[in-house]
Amino acid sequence: MIDHARDLVSVREATDRLLTAAAKLDNASVAEPSRLPGWSRGHVLAHIARNADALVNVLEGRPMYVSGTARDADIDRDAPRPLDIQLTDVRESAVRFQEAGAVPADWSRTVELRNGVTDAAARVPFRRWVEVELHHVDLGIGYELEDLPAEFTEREIEFLADRFGGHADVPPTRLTDGTRVWSTGRDAEAPDITVHGSAPDLLGWLAGRRDGAGLTVAGGALPSLPPL
Repeated sequence: MIDHARDLVSVREATDRLLTAAAKLDNASVAEPSRLPGWSRGHVLAHIARNADALVNVLEGRPMYVSGTARDADIDRDAPRPLDIQLTDVRESAVRFQEAGAVPADWSRTVELRNGVTDAAARVPFRRWVEVELHHVDLGIGYELEDLPAEFTEREIEFLADRFGGHADVPPTRLTDGTRVWSTGRDAEAPDITVHGSAPDLLGWLAGRRDGAGLTVAGGALPSLPPL
């Protein structure tokens, strides 16, 4: 059962970690490339802020973004800002998200995200937690997948495995870190492929942050995953 209130606390803690780490940067390093192709660290920080406002829109029943073009334009517009303005924006947008999450509401209701994707309102705080944690890693400032909270890593592996579940282009695949097991890909009575590795390496592969070099594969080649 999803505990949206507990996830909101986790979002706040993750945001605090990110802000503390990013405060050690300077204007020059904010302009340097992040780990995301084509994006500077400023792009990542701008996206984190604009995503918070977009998820406020979702919780309040408005479209997440006006359009994909507008979303990209807002990030490009905000990316070159000095560090102090970036941090203030991330902090203030995070407060707006927390305030929207504190409003009494029917958390079982269905909300609409980007590209027609729908989900339970109760999962929105976890989706925000994902944005903050993974993009903290994307900044490339010393926070790695191995540093993520264990609960987060396990839940995000499960979420992404479910997301690729039933996908026609992904063979039936068993994922394991040696103690836990997840299934993804096309439905089948038994998996074609077994992928074994540490939880951070499994998450990195599923989330497109690692190429899978740290994983062991049996039964075939490491599956190619569709874009997130």
